[in-house]
Amino acid sequence: MFLLVTGHQGSDGAGDTEDTGGTRDAGSDGDAKDAGSDGDEADGAGIRSARRARVLRITGLSLAGLLLLGAGAAGWVYWQLDDNISSVDINGALGDDRPARPLSTPSAGEPLPTGSLNVLVLGSDSRSGEENRELGGGEDGGARSDTAMVVHLDAGRTAATVVSIPRDTLVDRPSCPLPDGESTRPASGAMLNTAYEVGGPVCAVKTVEALTDVRMDHYVEIDFAGFARLVDALGGVTVTTGEDIDDDRSHLTLEAGTHHLDGTDALALARTRYDVGDGSDLGRIELQQLLVKALLEQVARQNLLTSPARLYEVADAATGSLTTDTGLDSLGELTRFGRSLQGLTSDGVTTVTMPVVPAPWDRNRVVADEPEAGELWASLR
Repeated sequence: MFLLVTGHQGSDGAGDTEDTGGTRDAGSDGDAKDAGSDGDEADGAGIRSARRARVLRITGLSLAGLLLLGAGAAGWVYWQLDDNISSVDINGALGDDRPARPLSTPSAGEPLPTGSLNVLVLGSDSRSGEENRELGGGEDGGARSDTAMVVHLDAGRTAATVVSIPRDTLVDRPSCPLPDGESTRPASGAMLNTAYEVGGPVCAVKTVEALTDVRMDHYVEIDFAGFARLVDALGGVTVTTGEDIDDDRSHLTLEAGTHHLDGTDALALARTRYDVGDGSDLGRIELQQLLVKALLEQVARQNLLTSPARLYEVADAATGSLTTDTGLDSLGELTRFGRSLQGLTSDGVTTVTMPVVPAPWDRNRVVADEPEAGELWASLR
């Protein structure tokens, strides 16, 4: 606006000069007309030049403004996604009292990490928040690890093994450090999922490491609402069930066959146990493993880089209910980790369940079946 006002004043000044020229005497009319004609052309060229300059300046300022707005929006999106992620300092809490980290020799100049990794992935049945309660939670403060999987990425990260640990597995739960400096009491014959309940992610990691003697390099946790939102952001998942499902507790009814599920139904499938197999946690694990592969296939079908809005929706859903260790607690670290898995497809993923047998003293619970369980964990070290 300032540039436009300045230019308008300049045009008035040129008009005043033309009026002054008109006061010359009659004897110099011819010269005055010639001079006036040349002056008009000069003044017109000057006005056009000034206008072009103003247009260029206004265009430049507009482009600069758009670039600043774009950069600001991109910065806000990055901050929003980065701020979504919650984290826990697992390494700081556990120190050196844990399995040794495998030795690896990184390649010089390698843009992305390719070494083998073990990641503990927990699905939390957190009751906090109205959305989680509506999706099947109960009272606040009663969270447990509803799903526990150890994801082993082979060197090169083109193959992975997902090992599910039944939540009903009885374990020797170690003493775990608490944020206030106190520690939990150790317990023998405790259910695996109680570790999260009494000591949070730190105790969950320590208990799984005590059970497996495998170092967990990373920790990732997602709750009910986050899982459902992620499935919806991806456009749902397609699964094929081998039997009819009619589970009153998970509120899921499906005929045997292929179905495309939204987030709520996918979550219900992940929680179904009483109407499949023998009604134990082992039947539910098979459904969860089915969902893992379905999610990988759905991600592979999405060309997210060509749709920034869709990419943001998926990223916002993925980070909105995510808790990680401090090694994955920023958008940059998560992005780098995700890019290192670009060669991993559902065909390269093997899903297994830790070998278990019914507990001799409680037929409703299971214990690790040795030596098969120990051999499985040894293959992931």
